[in-house]
Amino acid sequence: MTPLLDVRDLQVAFRTGPMLARRDVLGVAGVSFRLHPGETFALVGESGSGKTTLARAINGLQPISAGSVHFDGQRIDRLGRAAMKPLRKVMSMMFQDPVGSLSPRMTVRDLVTEPFRIHGVRAELAAETTRLLALVGLNDSFADRFAHQLSGGQARRVGVARAIALNPRLVIADEPTAGLDVSVQGEVLNLLNDLRERLGLSMVIITHNLHVVHHVADRMAVMYLGRFVETGQTDAVFRAPAHPYTAALLSANPEPDPDKARERIALPAEVPSLLARPAGCEFHTRCPWAQARCRTEAPEMRPHGDRHLACHFPLAPGARPPERDIPT
Repeated sequence: MTPLLDVRDLQVAFRTGPMLARRDVLGVAGVSFRLHPGETFALVGESGSGKTTLARAINGLQPISAGSVHFDGQRIDRLGRAAMKPLRKVMSMMFQDPVGSLSPRMTVRDLVTEPFRIHGVRAELAAETTRLLALVGLNDSFADRFAHQLSGGQARRVGVARAIALNPRLVIADEPTAGLDVSVQGEVLNLLNDLRERLGLSMVIITHNLHVVHHVADRMAVMYLGRFVETGQTDAVFRAPAHPYTAALLSANPEPDPDKARERIALPAEVPSLLARPAGCEFHTRCPWAQARCRTEAPEMRPHGDRHLACHFPLAPGARPPERDIPT
């Protein structure tokens, strides 16, 4: 099957430092993945791991330094702003803050129909307002409200309605449940799943909430310092994480069972700076399983059973950290 989205060795560099000593820092350091029609792919990792930067680069909102992005067979990372505009009808993005991403000066009616005006799509806007609000579970009484008159969950639904207004093929959702109550998070996730099936959407979900990933994603990638360390089918990764970082993230996932808390893998809170990436495996400074090889040799991303992995010493199912100090 031909992928809808094909990202190859993508890098995003940021210029930093004083004028006479500027240097490039890689926020995304060479990642590759494919997304097929109707599929949901999740990007997972701690804050600052490069998830949002990668999403913005895919959508042409952030210049890339190397690599390529193909959408439906067309290379799009070299397109200028004018050439990208038609693609924005079929590639939409939902931003993190459900209320802050909505203009306080516009009514819900204007917000959900704004894509029609921007792209010059002729339509009966009143009918489209009703249609879009109904798709996300809101009625016409919301049409004349402003953002400050909406709850977080209602604002997120309006954001979803705006994202699907022009029947896109791809939706990139950045932290779609951020700032929402747990019960509302479930409603939003069910809504996204329903719309994916009804409209045939493909989705890229960016999140640090692993409950979100397990609920909506077919495949997932775990990011650390701008790189993928583990990718695979979501069920398989959740069942038996093979990278120590993935295992630590999953072990920290909140569980109602108090016995689960005793099985958590504690990591040092200090994440290395992108300005001073560790030698060898960049995770070795926090990894309970790190060995001498990890400090000097960077692992390559390569096939490992049913997934791809960047680790010299993949974990066996149910592996527990050895009883020793975390290396420095």
